[in-house]
Amino acid sequence: MPQMMPLSWLTLYLFFSSMLLIFTFMNYYSYIPQPSSTSKKNINIKILNWKW
Repeated sequence: MPQMMPLSWLTLYLFFSSMLLIFTFMNYYSYIPQPSSTSKKNINIKILNWKW
């Protein structure tokens, strides 16, 4: 049974690594954030004083 050369393994590794990077970058930069609304929302902060 013939085996692949080490150079072929290296090319496959580089190919799939580059595809992963390209896919990741495309997903990251294709995100378009929605503009936020002009009204501000009140944030309720509940302060808890811990007594040990």
